Amino acid sequence: MKPLIFALLGIAALPAMAAHELDGRDIDAGARLYAENCAACHGAGLEGQPDWQTPGADGVMPAPPHDETGHTWHHGNVQLFDYTKLGGAELVKRMGLSSFNSGMPGFGDVLSDEEIWQILAYIRSTWPEEIRQIQAGRNPPHD
Repeated sequence: MKPLIFALLGIAALPAMAAHELDGRDIDAGARLYAENCAACHGAGLEGQPDWQTPGADGVMPAPPHDETGHTWHHGNVQLFDYTKLGGAELVKRMGLSSFNSGMPGFGDVLSDEEIWQILAYIRSTWPEEIRQIQAGRNPPHD
């Protein structure tokens, strides 16, 4: 199971590139939107649910932390956006994976694209600078 999770998470070192989708966003709005839409599962302090690396009795993965102790920063911006907009089950299905059971609902009908980007920018703003730089390296260059 763990190799599948690492493959799904794309934990490979990439050269430093860009974080353009998250630049210039309204961090305060992102914090408010996070509190309203994300904190119930991921925690008010971005701490995630207990035992987030182990599936629950129902086989569903608990909500991970979005602080630097989690794996959110291991992903590129577009993957984080798609996961939030589409939901875990839909994105995993599109990736052709069947053995990862995500409990993350899609927010595409609840939040606008701009609101999703604001939330992601807020989450990034809470990470130490070193983690922000590593995460920026997960993003392809922009034209």
